[in-house]
Amino acid sequence: MTAQVDYQKIFDKYNGIMRTCDLMKEGIFYAKIQELMKEGQVEKIKYGYYQWQDERAFTEASAVVSLFPEAIVCDMTAIMYYGYTDRVAGVWHIAVNNKSARNKYKLDFPEVKPHFIDDARLNIGLTTGEIDGISVRIYDRERVICDCLRHMNSMDGEVFNVVIQRYVHDKKKNSAKLMEYAAKLGVEKKARRVIGVWL
Repeated sequence: MTAQVDYQKIFDKYNGIMRTCDLMKEGIFYAKIQELMKEGQVEKIKYGYYQWQDERAFTEASAVVSLFPEAIVCDMTAIMYYGYTDRVAGVWHIAVNNKSARNKYKLDFPEVKPHFIDDARLNIGLTTGEIDGISVRIYDRERVICDCLRHMNSMDGEVFNVVIQRYVHDKKKNSAKLMEYAAKLGVEKKARRVIGVWL
């Protein structure tokens, strides 16, 4: 077994992305990392984070999950996931605890937009999904719609209308759950006014 395969196996244990402290723990030191980077086996994706490069080419989804395991896919990224918009989100929208350190989300790859949410609301509507073959934490349909209602004044009107109409026609929607979330998230009146007429 070659050393290259050994290093790949070590990276695989960490979903393809290792932090400096993980590398030290596994006995991979600075000189070796520099050598692997020079060979094109490893790429530095942000300060203190290194990603293994191979034919599988770890996706942005795997990078998001590895870098921010507690984050929840939300907003435009979740809207796109459910097929409620055709507009491609240029960044990953993720919901995180509002006590999280702001600076850890500033990176070039993957580009993320954190939404800082208080504990009481953070896990409402949390479920799991699959993006590019990677299991992700994501908000369910009803939470996504409630968040759209909360931000309807700042959302593009056309996008908002398409999202609402596609939700209304979605066979997997759950109207009772939507109203339950709406009450918890303070958008019950908006939900009744905007969506109630269609349900």
